Amino acid sequence: MSWKRLAEFSVMALLATACGDQTTVAEDLGEQPTVAEDGGVPTFAVDPSWPTIPNGWVLGQVSSVTVDGRDHVWVLHRPRTVEDEQQDNAAPPVLEFDDAGTFIRAWGGPGADYEWPANEHGIHVDYQGHVWIGGNGGQPESDDMLLKFTTEGELLLQIGRRGQSGGNTDTENVRRPAEAFVYQDTNEVFVADGYGNRRVIVLDADTGAFKRMWGAFGNEPLDAPPETGATPTSGDAAPDEGQGPQQFATVHGIEVSNDGLVYVADRNNSRIQVFTSDGAYTTQGFINQNADSASTAAGLAFSPDPQQQFMYVADQGNSRIHVVDRQTLEALDSFGRNGEAPGDFQALHHIASDSNGNLYTAEAQRGRRVQKFVFQGMAPARR
Repeated sequence: MSWKRLAEFSVMALLATACGDQTTVAEDLGEQPTVAEDGGVPTFAVDPSWPTIPNGWVLGQVSSVTVDGRDHVWVLHRPRTVEDEQQDNAAPPVLEFDDAGTFIRAWGGPGADYEWPANEHGIHVDYQGHVWIGGNGGQPESDDMLLKFTTEGELLLQIGRRGQSGGNTDTENVRRPAEAFVYQDTNEVFVADGYGNRRVIVLDADTGAFKRMWGAFGNEPLDAPPETGATPTSGDAAPDEGQGPQQFATVHGIEVSNDGLVYVADRNNSRIQVFTSDGAYTTQGFINQNADSASTAAGLAFSPDPQQQFMYVADQGNSRIHVVDRQTLEALDSFGRNGEAPGDFQALHHIASDSNGNLYTAEAQRGRRVQKFVFQGMAPARR
Protein backbone atom coordinates (compact mmCIF):
# COMPACT_ATOMS: atom_id res chain seq x y z
CA MET A 1 0.00 0.00 0.00
CA SER A 2 1.34 3.44 -0.91
CA TRP A 3 2.66 6.11 1.45
CA LYS A 4 -0.18 8.46 0.55
CA ARG A 5 -2.86 5.84 1.12
CA LEU A 6 -1.46 4.74 4.44
CA ALA A 7 -1.29 8.32 5.59
CA GLU A 8 -5.10 8.33 5.69
CA PHE A 9 -5.32 5.58 8.30
CA SER A 10 -6.64 6.56 11.71
CA VAL A 11 -4.38 7.26 14.64
CA MET A 12 -6.40 4.86 16.82
CA ALA A 13 -5.53 1.91 14.58
CA LEU A 14 -1.88 2.82 14.68
CA LEU A 15 -1.77 3.06 18.45
CA ALA A 16 -3.47 -0.30 18.79
CA THR A 17 -0.84 -1.87 16.56
CA ALA A 18 1.95 -0.23 18.51
CA CYS A 19 0.72 -1.58 21.81
CA GLY A 20 0.63 -5.16 20.61
CA ASP A 21 3.97 -5.69 18.87
CA GLN A 22 7.37 -5.26 20.50
CA THR A 23 8.99 -4.79 17.10
CA THR A 24 6.84 -1.75 16.37
CA VAL A 25 8.81 1.43 16.81
CA ALA A 26 6.48 3.20 19.20
CA GLU A 27 8.21 3.06 22.56
CA ASP A 28 9.07 6.40 24.12
CA LEU A 29 12.84 6.28 24.53
CA GLY A 30 14.48 9.30 26.07
CA GLU A 31 13.60 12.95 25.61
CA GLN A 32 11.32 13.51 22.63
CA PRO A 33 10.77 16.57 20.45
CA THR A 34 7.61 18.50 21.22
CA VAL A 35 6.65 19.86 17.79
CA ALA A 36 4.36 18.03 15.37
CA GLU A 37 2.65 18.86 12.12
CA ASP A 38 -1.16 18.97 12.12
CA GLY A 39 -1.21 15.80 10.03
CA GLY A 40 1.10 13.97 12.39
CA VAL A 41 4.39 12.27 11.62
CA PRO A 42 5.23 8.99 9.86
CA THR A 43 5.51 5.88 12.02
CA PHE A 44 7.29 2.62 11.30
CA ALA A 45 7.56 -1.02 12.34
CA VAL A 46 10.66 -3.11 11.80
CA ASP A 47 10.41 -6.21 9.58
CA PRO A 48 12.70 -8.65 11.40
CA SER A 49 12.64 -11.18 8.54
CA TRP A 50 14.01 -8.79 5.89
CA PRO A 51 16.10 -9.54 3.82
CA THR A 52 16.81 -13.15 2.82
CA ILE A 53 20.57 -13.58 2.39
CA PRO A 54 21.39 -16.61 0.21
CA ASN A 55 24.21 -19.13 0.01
CA GLY A 56 25.05 -19.03 3.68
CA TRP A 57 26.71 -15.68 3.05
CA VAL A 58 27.89 -13.52 5.96
CA LEU A 59 27.87 -9.73 6.01
CA GLY A 60 30.65 -7.64 7.45
CA GLN A 61 30.15 -4.02 8.40
CA VAL A 62 27.20 -2.72 6.37
CA SER A 63 28.26 0.77 5.39
CA SER A 64 25.50 1.96 3.08
CA VAL A 65 22.09 1.31 1.56
CA THR A 66 20.18 2.89 -1.33
CA VAL A 67 16.94 2.32 -3.26
CA ASP A 68 16.62 2.46 -7.05
CA GLY A 69 13.68 3.47 -9.26
CA ARG A 70 12.18 -0.03 -9.08
CA ASP A 71 12.23 -0.02 -5.29
CA HIS A 72 15.09 -2.51 -5.34
CA VAL A 73 17.36 -2.12 -2.35
CA TRP A 74 21.13 -2.06 -2.81
CA VAL A 75 23.40 -2.89 0.11
CA LEU A 76 27.12 -2.16 0.38
CA HIS A 77 29.15 -3.99 3.00
CA ARG A 78 32.79 -4.64 3.87
CA PRO A 79 33.71 -8.28 3.24
CA ARG A 80 37.18 -7.76 4.68
CA THR A 81 35.62 -7.11 8.09
CA VAL A 82 34.06 -10.59 8.24
CA GLU A 83 35.80 -12.68 10.91
CA ASP A 84 38.70 -14.81 9.70
CA GLU A 85 36.92 -18.09 10.38
CA GLN A 86 33.98 -16.99 8.20
CA GLN A 87 35.90 -15.38 5.32
CA ASP A 88 35.03 -18.22 2.96
CA ASN A 89 31.36 -17.30 3.41
CA ALA A 90 31.78 -13.53 3.07
CA ALA A 91 29.18 -12.11 0.66
CA PRO A 92 30.30 -9.98 -2.30
CA PRO A 93 30.36 -6.28 -1.33
CA VAL A 94 27.33 -5.21 -3.43
CA LEU A 95 23.98 -6.99 -2.97
CA GLU A 96 20.64 -6.22 -4.62
CA PHE A 97 17.25 -7.23 -3.14
CA ASP A 98 13.69 -6.48 -4.14
CA ASP A 99 11.41 -4.74 -1.66
CA ALA A 100 10.23 -8.08 -0.30
CA GLY A 101 13.82 -8.96 0.60
CA THR A 102 14.31 -11.50 -2.17
CA PHE A 103 17.91 -11.68 -3.35
CA ILE A 104 18.51 -10.51 -6.96
CA ARG A 105 22.27 -10.37 -7.54
CA ALA A 106 25.65 -9.63 -5.99
CA TRP A 107 28.99 -8.44 -7.33
CA GLY A 108 31.94 -6.18 -6.64
CA GLY A 109 35.46 -6.26 -5.31
CA PRO A 110 38.87 -5.57 -6.86
CA GLY A 111 39.03 -5.66 -10.67
CA ALA A 112 41.62 -5.34 -13.41
CA ASP A 113 40.19 -2.15 -14.94
CA TYR A 114 39.41 -0.11 -11.80
CA GLU A 115 40.58 0.54 -8.25
CA TRP A 116 38.13 -0.89 -5.74
CA PRO A 117 37.96 0.92 -2.36
CA ALA A 118 40.03 -0.43 0.49
CA ASN A 119 37.11 0.35 2.80
CA GLU A 120 33.67 0.44 1.17
CA HIS A 121 31.60 3.41 2.35
CA GLY A 122 28.78 4.82 0.18
CA ILE A 123 26.44 3.47 -2.52
CA HIS A 124 23.93 5.33 -4.70
CA VAL A 125 21.84 4.18 -7.66
CA ASP A 126 21.03 7.07 -9.96
CA TYR A 127 17.96 7.79 -12.08
CA GLN A 128 19.43 5.82 -15.01
CA GLY A 129 20.14 2.78 -12.86
CA HIS A 130 23.89 3.33 -12.58
CA VAL A 131 25.55 2.29 -9.35
CA TRP A 132 27.99 4.71 -7.68
CA ILE A 133 30.44 3.47 -5.05
CA GLY A 134 33.04 5.24 -2.94
CA GLY A 135 35.31 4.32 -0.06
CA ASN A 136 36.99 5.95 2.91
CA GLY A 137 40.10 3.80 3.30
CA GLY A 138 43.08 5.84 4.45
CA GLN A 139 46.24 3.77 4.71
CA PRO A 140 48.60 3.05 3.09
CA GLU A 141 46.97 4.92 0.18
CA SER A 142 43.62 6.64 0.51
CA ASP A 143 40.49 5.88 -1.51
CA ASP A 144 40.65 8.99 -3.71
CA MET A 145 38.25 7.73 -6.37
CA LEU A 146 34.56 7.34 -7.15
CA LEU A 147 33.31 4.43 -9.26
CA LYS A 148 30.28 4.16 -11.55
CA PHE A 149 28.97 0.74 -12.62
CA THR A 150 26.08 -0.83 -14.47
CA THR A 151 23.62 -2.83 -12.39
CA GLU A 152 25.53 -5.95 -13.41
CA GLY A 153 28.83 -4.59 -12.10
CA GLU A 154 30.47 -3.47 -15.34
CA LEU A 155 32.62 -0.37 -14.87
CA LEU A 156 31.43 2.75 -16.66
CA LEU A 157 33.61 5.44 -15.10
CA GLN A 158 36.32 5.95 -12.50
CA ILE A 159 36.80 9.48 -11.19
CA GLY A 160 40.12 10.05 -9.44
CA ARG A 161 42.89 7.62 -8.53
CA ARG A 162 43.93 5.90 -5.33
CA GLY A 163 46.31 7.98 -3.22
CA GLN A 164 46.41 10.89 -5.68
CA SER A 165 44.34 13.60 -3.97
CA GLY A 166 45.95 16.97 -3.53
CA GLY A 167 43.40 18.07 -0.94
CA ASN A 168 40.47 20.44 -1.04
CA THR A 169 41.73 22.35 -4.10
CA ASP A 170 42.08 19.21 -6.24
CA THR A 171 39.45 19.05 -9.01
CA GLU A 172 40.66 15.75 -10.52
CA ASN A 173 40.46 13.51 -7.44
CA VAL A 174 38.12 13.11 -4.50
CA ARG A 175 39.55 12.08 -1.14
CA ARG A 176 37.81 9.30 0.76
CA PRO A 177 34.29 10.29 -0.40
CA ALA A 178 31.46 9.36 1.95
CA GLU A 179 28.42 9.43 -0.38
CA ALA A 180 27.24 10.62 -3.80
CA PHE A 181 23.92 11.65 -5.33
CA VAL A 182 23.10 12.20 -9.02
CA TYR A 183 20.61 15.00 -9.66
CA GLN A 184 18.53 14.17 -12.71
CA ASP A 185 17.71 17.73 -13.76
CA THR A 186 21.38 18.59 -14.36
CA ASN A 187 22.90 15.08 -14.69
CA GLU A 188 25.50 16.07 -12.11
CA VAL A 189 26.90 13.95 -9.31
CA PHE A 190 27.08 15.73 -5.96
CA VAL A 191 29.75 14.17 -3.76
CA ALA A 192 30.03 14.36 0.02
CA ASP A 193 33.82 14.50 -0.15
CA GLY A 194 34.15 14.42 3.55
CA TYR A 195 36.66 12.05 5.12
CA GLY A 196 39.88 13.38 3.60
CA ASN A 197 38.43 16.68 2.37
CA ARG A 198 35.81 19.04 3.81
CA ARG A 199 33.72 19.90 0.81
CA VAL A 200 30.91 19.16 -1.59
CA ILE A 201 32.25 18.65 -5.10
CA VAL A 202 30.00 18.56 -8.17
CA LEU A 203 31.00 16.65 -11.32
CA ASP A 204 29.45 15.78 -14.66
CA ALA A 205 27.82 12.39 -14.16
CA ASP A 206 28.83 11.13 -17.62
CA THR A 207 32.39 12.36 -17.93
CA GLY A 208 33.46 13.17 -14.36
CA ALA A 209 34.44 16.70 -15.42
CA PHE A 210 34.67 19.19 -12.57
CA LYS A 211 31.82 21.69 -12.24
CA ARG A 212 32.10 23.43 -8.86
CA MET A 213 32.71 22.86 -5.15
CA TRP A 214 32.09 24.49 -1.79
CA GLY A 215 32.53 24.12 1.95
CA ALA A 216 30.32 24.92 4.93
CA PHE A 217 28.24 28.09 4.53
CA GLY A 218 29.45 28.16 0.91
CA ASN A 219 32.97 29.04 2.08
CA GLU A 220 36.12 27.93 0.35
CA PRO A 221 36.88 24.47 1.78
CA LEU A 222 40.11 24.38 3.75
CA ASP A 223 42.29 21.49 4.80
CA ALA A 224 41.82 20.50 8.43
CA PRO A 225 44.32 21.72 11.04
CA PRO A 226 46.46 19.16 12.90
CA GLU A 227 44.33 17.11 15.28
CA THR A 228 46.55 17.37 18.37
CA GLY A 229 47.49 20.54 20.20
CA ALA A 230 46.37 22.82 17.38
CA THR A 231 44.70 26.18 17.45
CA PRO A 232 41.81 26.23 14.95
CA THR A 233 42.41 28.25 11.81
CA SER A 234 40.27 31.26 10.98
CA GLY A 235 38.31 29.00 8.68
CA ASP A 236 37.21 26.95 11.69
CA ALA A 237 35.98 29.89 13.75
CA ALA A 238 32.26 30.31 14.20
CA PRO A 239 30.84 33.05 11.94
CA ASP A 240 28.17 33.91 14.52
CA GLU A 241 27.57 32.66 18.00
CA GLY A 242 25.63 29.43 17.90
CA GLN A 243 26.14 28.85 14.18
CA GLY A 244 28.96 26.33 14.50
CA PRO A 245 32.29 26.09 12.66
CA GLN A 246 32.76 27.74 9.27
CA GLN A 247 34.22 24.51 7.91
CA PHE A 248 32.62 21.09 7.64
CA ALA A 249 33.83 18.34 9.94
CA THR A 250 32.95 15.00 8.29
CA VAL A 251 30.78 15.53 5.21
CA HIS A 252 29.04 12.18 5.61
CA GLY A 253 25.77 12.28 3.65
CA ILE A 254 24.22 14.16 0.75
CA GLU A 255 20.81 14.27 -0.94
CA VAL A 256 19.25 16.58 -3.53
CA SER A 257 15.53 17.23 -3.16
CA ASN A 258 12.94 17.39 -5.94
CA ASP A 259 13.06 21.18 -5.76
CA GLY A 260 16.81 21.27 -6.33
CA LEU A 261 18.11 21.91 -2.82
CA VAL A 262 21.27 20.15 -1.66
CA TYR A 263 21.14 18.73 1.87
CA VAL A 264 24.53 18.00 3.44
CA ALA A 265 24.97 15.90 6.58
CA ASP A 266 27.86 17.41 8.53
CA ARG A 267 28.06 14.45 10.88
CA ASN A 268 30.45 15.45 13.65
CA ASN A 269 29.12 19.01 13.78
CA SER A 270 25.60 17.65 14.49
CA ARG A 271 24.05 19.64 11.67
CA ILE A 272 22.52 19.67 8.22
CA GLN A 273 23.32 22.52 5.85
CA VAL A 274 21.20 23.36 2.83
CA PHE A 275 22.40 24.88 -0.44
CA THR A 276 21.07 25.64 -3.88
CA SER A 277 22.38 23.34 -6.59
CA ASP A 278 24.88 26.09 -7.46
CA GLY A 279 26.32 26.01 -3.96
CA ALA A 280 24.70 29.08 -2.43
CA TYR A 281 24.12 28.56 1.28
CA THR A 282 20.49 28.92 2.40
CA THR A 283 20.11 27.60 5.97
CA GLN A 284 21.14 24.97 8.50
CA GLY A 285 19.62 22.98 11.32
CA PHE A 286 21.19 21.16 14.24
CA ILE A 287 20.24 17.55 14.96
CA ASN A 288 20.14 16.27 18.56
CA GLN A 289 22.71 18.86 19.52
CA ASN A 290 24.53 18.32 22.84
CA ALA A 291 23.70 14.61 22.86
CA ASP A 292 26.11 12.06 24.31
CA SER A 293 27.69 11.71 20.87
CA ALA A 294 28.09 14.59 18.43
CA SER A 295 27.84 12.23 15.43
CA THR A 296 24.14 12.90 14.99
CA ALA A 297 23.81 13.56 11.23
CA ALA A 298 25.27 10.56 9.43
CA GLY A 299 22.75 9.90 6.65
CA LEU A 300 19.66 11.45 5.07
CA ALA A 301 16.54 10.28 3.25
CA PHE A 302 13.29 11.94 2.15
CA SER A 303 9.66 10.89 2.38
CA PRO A 304 8.26 9.91 -1.05
CA ASP A 305 5.48 12.50 -1.36
CA PRO A 306 6.09 15.06 -4.13
CA GLN A 307 6.84 17.79 -1.60
CA GLN A 308 9.18 15.51 0.35
CA GLN A 309 7.71 16.93 3.52
CA PHE A 310 9.81 14.82 5.87
CA MET A 311 13.51 14.10 6.06
CA TYR A 312 14.89 11.15 8.00
CA VAL A 313 18.25 11.60 9.69
CA ALA A 314 20.41 8.69 10.85
CA ASP A 315 21.90 9.57 14.24
CA GLN A 316 24.93 7.30 14.27
CA GLY A 317 26.29 8.13 17.69
CA ASN A 318 23.00 7.92 19.59
CA SER A 319 21.24 5.06 17.76
CA ARG A 320 18.19 7.02 16.65
CA ILE A 321 16.33 8.06 13.53
CA HIS A 322 15.05 11.64 13.64
CA VAL A 323 11.96 12.69 11.70
CA VAL A 324 12.58 16.25 10.51
CA ASP A 325 10.44 18.82 8.72
CA ARG A 326 12.40 19.28 5.50
CA GLN A 327 11.45 22.93 5.06
CA THR A 328 12.17 24.13 8.60
CA LEU A 329 14.76 21.49 9.61
CA GLU A 330 12.86 21.16 12.87
CA ALA A 331 12.93 17.74 14.54
CA LEU A 332 9.37 16.46 14.91
CA ASP A 333 9.94 13.01 16.36
CA SER A 334 12.59 10.33 16.78
CA PHE A 335 12.83 6.62 17.47
CA GLY A 336 15.41 3.93 18.15
CA ARG A 337 17.84 2.84 20.81
CA ASN A 338 21.16 1.08 21.10
CA GLY A 339 20.88 -2.69 21.00
CA GLU A 340 21.01 -5.89 19.00
CA ALA A 341 17.27 -6.61 18.78
CA PRO A 342 15.32 -5.96 15.58
CA GLY A 343 14.50 -2.27 15.45
CA ASP A 344 17.49 -1.31 17.59
CA PHE A 345 20.70 0.10 16.19
CA GLN A 346 24.42 -0.30 16.60
CA ALA A 347 26.44 2.24 14.61
CA LEU A 348 23.56 3.40 12.41
CA HIS A 349 25.35 4.71 9.34
CA HIS A 350 23.31 5.44 6.18
CA ILE A 351 19.56 5.43 5.51
CA ALA A 352 17.30 5.20 2.44
CA SER A 353 13.58 5.31 1.62
CA ASP A 354 11.42 3.76 -1.08
CA SER A 355 8.34 4.95 -2.98
CA ASN A 356 6.00 3.41 -0.39
CA GLY A 357 7.61 5.32 2.48
CA ASN A 358 9.53 2.39 3.95
CA LEU A 359 12.96 3.02 5.44
CA TYR A 360 16.15 0.96 5.13
CA THR A 361 19.12 1.33 7.46
CA ALA A 362 22.76 0.27 7.28
CA GLU A 363 24.74 -0.49 10.44
CA ALA A 364 28.52 -0.46 10.33
CA GLN A 365 31.08 -1.29 13.02
CA ARG A 366 29.17 -3.39 15.59
CA GLY A 367 25.81 -3.61 13.81
CA ARG A 368 26.74 -5.39 10.58
CA ARG A 369 23.22 -5.56 9.19
CA VAL A 370 20.63 -3.89 7.02
CA GLN A 371 17.09 -3.43 8.36
CA LYS A 372 13.73 -2.53 6.85
CA PHE A 373 11.21 -0.34 8.67
CA VAL A 374 7.73 -0.59 7.18
CA PHE A 375 5.70 2.60 6.98
CA GLN A 376 2.63 2.31 9.21
CA GLY A 377 0.86 5.61 8.59
CA MET A 378 0.69 8.92 10.44
CA ALA A 379 0.36 9.54 14.16
CA PRO A 380 0.92 12.42 16.59
CA ALA A 381 4.53 13.01 17.53
CA ARG A 382 5.47 11.57 20.91
CA ARG A 383 6.05 14.21 23.56
